[in-house]
Amino acid sequence: MTEATVDLPTGIRLTYETFGPADAEPLLLVMGLGGPMTWWHLDLCAQLAARGFLVIRFDNRDIGHSSRVPVRTRPNRRSLLRAYVGDRRSVPYTLDDMADDSFGLLDALGIDGAHVTGVSMGGMIAQTMALAKPDRVRSLVSIMANTGNRRVGWQHPRLLRLLVQPPARTRDEYLERAPATWAAIGSGGRYATPDDEIRRRAGETWDRAHDRGGVTRQTLAVVAQPDRTAGLARLRVPTCVVHGLSDRLVHSSGGRATARAVPGAELVLVPGMAHDLPRPLWPVFTDAIDRTAARARMAAASGQRIPTQK
Repeated sequence: MTEATVDLPTGIRLTYETFGPADAEPLLLVMGLGGPMTWWHLDLCAQLAARGFLVIRFDNRDIGHSSRVPVRTRPNRRSLLRAYVGDRRSVPYTLDDMADDSFGLLDALGIDGAHVTGVSMGGMIAQTMALAKPDRVRSLVSIMANTGNRRVGWQHPRLLRLLVQPPARTRDEYLERAPATWAAIGSGGRYATPDDEIRRRAGETWDRAHDRGGVTRQTLAVVAQPDRTAGLARLRVPTCVVHGLSDRLVHSSGGRATARAVPGAELVLVPGMAHDLPRPLWPVFTDAIDRTAARARMAAASGQRIPTQK
């Protein structure tokens, strides 16, 4: 469980941790925009390890303890607008590059194939991995992500002010904003995360070398992503799509479209879940991951690519 690093041939250094026996089935967890690997809670990782997985969590490039991508000019709102309309000259890297990072980590660990679960941007990266090298993705679980098609998975208009506000400049400001941010995008009611836990996680995130420029560069990669719908239609990897019906950051239409695109995909729509991983819903996530991995094992044993859904 001690942090370790790998240096990829591209010059990117990734920080990672593993949980569970080294000879267990590998499960790669890919976090979303601006989230360090610690957003995959230790207890959740332990629960997944108890299901028989070698759990691997890591900091994506430009976040946490992984390396920053050098750029000549700092990305800004104008860069985001240009990327949105298709001008990628100001995009330092793409989701394909981030998918390559994930494969590079697996290479460094001597892992040929892994079950891959991604959340939000991480779900988009996980999809990209499955499209790029389906023989290395044993199963795919895409949580609160979309296909890259801008007609689905939209943001609620009420979030516009939150999304365009300048990033926090100090730790105190970052912690002060955190409860309001998660109240806007996170689950409420019985799934709501207590404010003290939100502030604790915010402090941990800031202390893991939070970088405003890195988050903006990751945002550019998301904005510039292609529409993967056609590619997903050709995918033959056991897939489960999980999405909250109360998600205001990525509307559930994004999850529905993903499941509709992938042949044989299972769709799990969760009432009351928004854009987070609340503790009370961990059984939903662990069951989905375990169930999809079991489909992959059945497929391998029977010589099929995807067992028929019941």
